[in-house]
Amino acid sequence: MPGDEKIRRRLTDFIKAEAADKGFDLCRITGPDSIPQAPARLADFLSAGYHGTMDWMAETQARRADPRVLWSEVRSIVVFAMNYGPEHDPRAVLDMPERAAISVYAQNRDYHDIIKGRLKEVATRFAARGGADVKVFVDTAPVMEKPLAAAAGLGWQGKHTNLVSRTHGSWLFLGSLFTTADLYRDEPERDHCGSCRACLDACPTDAFPAPYKLDARRCISYLTIEHKGPIDPDIREKIGNRIYGCDDCLAACPWNKFAASASEMKLVARDELKAPALSDLLTLDDPGFRTHFSGSPVKRIGRDRFVRNVLIAAGNSGDRSLIGQCTTLADDAAPVVRGMAAWALSRLMDASEFAHFAAGRADDADEDVRAEYKRAKADGR
Repeated sequence: MPGDEKIRRRLTDFIKAEAADKGFDLCRITGPDSIPQAPARLADFLSAGYHGTMDWMAETQARRADPRVLWSEVRSIVVFAMNYGPEHDPRAVLDMPERAAISVYAQNRDYHDIIKGRLKEVATRFAARGGADVKVFVDTAPVMEKPLAAAAGLGWQGKHTNLVSRTHGSWLFLGSLFTTADLYRDEPERDHCGSCRACLDACPTDAFPAPYKLDARRCISYLTIEHKGPIDPDIREKIGNRIYGCDDCLAACPWNKFAASASEMKLVARDELKAPALSDLLTLDDPGFRTHFSGSPVKRIGRDRFVRNVLIAAGNSGDRSLIGQCTTLADDAAPVVRGMAAWALSRLMDASEFAHFAAGRADDADEDVRAEYKRAKADGR
C-alpha cells in the first residue's frame, strides 16, 4: 500500500477507534458530495410550508442543503451515533391521562451537551494525530445529519423521515465531524422499510402527507417544542398527554426489536421524568420550572410554553381534580397560559360551571385569550 494510502487508512481506523472509546455506538464516514438529492428535497419541503414557523430552515437553506457551502474545504464527513433506547415502551404512559408523556430523548441530560463534548474530544485527538482541520456539529448547525448518516451507512431514513438502524432501531442521537482529511468512505445503507407503514399509521395527528414526507405543522414534536403561540384547537385533543415531543412513530418501528437500552447513564431516563403527574407540573412557576428541568432539553422551551402544553394535557385528562389549578392559571401573567387554561377548563367543567367562570374573564385584554372563550361559547360551553 503506498505511503499516502497507509496514512489514510491509519487515520480512518484511528477516528473510528476514538469514537468507540468515547462511547459512540456507531461511526461511519461519507463525503460532502454524497447527498446530491438533498437540495431539491429541502426546497420541496420549504415550498410546501412544511417547516411551519421554523424560519431558520429557509434562512440557512443553501448551507443546509450542501455541506460544501457550509465549509468549502471539507473533504470527509464522519457521522457518529449514540444509542438512547428506552428500557420500556414509551407509549405506555399514553394510557395514563393524569400523567405526562415526555419524549424519551428529553428524560435526562441534554444530549447536545453530551454528544458535543465527546465529539470535541475525538476531534482534538484526531487533529493532533493527522494535522487536518476539523469542525464538529450537533443538531443546532445547518447540517442535514440524517441524509449524511444514511449515506455513511449508519442506517436509512424511514418513512417517518427519521434514521433507522438495523442494529439500534430508531433510537440514535447523531453528530458529525467535518474534516479536510481524505478518509476512506463507507458504503451507504439501503432502505429496509419495504411495504411497512407502522410509523405512518401510528401518528395521532396525520403529520405524514405521504411516506418520507413530514408536515411539521401537524407534528406533536414541533407543536409542543418549536411552536410558540396557541396550538390549533383541532389538534389539541389528538395531543393527549404528550407535553414535550412525541415518540409514537419512532416506537412503532419493527426494527426496534433489535435495539438495546441506552448504556450512557446520562441518557438513561430519570424516574421523575418518566411519567410525572400533571398536578405537579401545573404548579411550576419560572424558578421552579428551571430547577426541575435543570440540564434537560425541556428547559429550552421556557416555562410558559411548557405550562401551555401541560394545560392541553389537563384538558384532555377528564380529571376534575385539576380544575382548581387550571382556574389559578387562568389568571397567569402569560397570555398563552391563560388561553390554554380557558380551553382546559372548558373541557373539565360542565357547561353551567364554565359559563359562570367565563363571565368575568371573557373580556381578557389579549386577543388569543378572548378567542378561547369565544370558541368555548360557540361550542356550547
